[in-house]
Amino acid sequence: MRIYVDADACPVVGIVEKIAKKYDLPVSLLCDTNHVIYSEYSEVKIIGAGVDAVDFALVNLCQKGDIVVTQDYGVAAMALGKGAFAIHQSGKWYTDNNIDGMLMQRHVSKKLRQSSGKNHIKGPKKRTNEDDERFEESFENLITSVKKS
Repeated sequence: MRIYVDADACPVVGIVEKIAKKYDLPVSLLCDTNHVIYSEYSEVKIIGAGVDAVDFALVNLCQKGDIVVTQDYGVAAMALGKGAFAIHQSGKWYTDNNIDGMLMQRHVSKKLRQSSGKNHIKGPKKRTNEDDERFEESFENLITSVKKS
């Protein structure tokens, strides 16, 4: 089992590495040339800049039984299709039972944004300690669940 992180602007890299160390699991952080990351624990893979370049590289690398950390529903869906496990930075697990609904909601939201005259999109709310604690607990639960299976 290896952990792959869609690390461009990912706020949970430190938590992922902390838990991975605890279970002695290898981690690969993937980022594009605009978000260069350094790590003393993880392997860092810098992927050429380009639309979805990191996403496709991550999906190509992950294998059955690996864990993918991403906020991108499309990446999660492709990882699930390969037999990997996927988790959002909020701690929500992507599953075969919920991914279709999430992809549909993303599609509907995009259509609504395009149809409104407003193009200003508010950024995400500020991350809290509770968000980090929720992710950490959920991520560790995912690892233990995968190790049992």
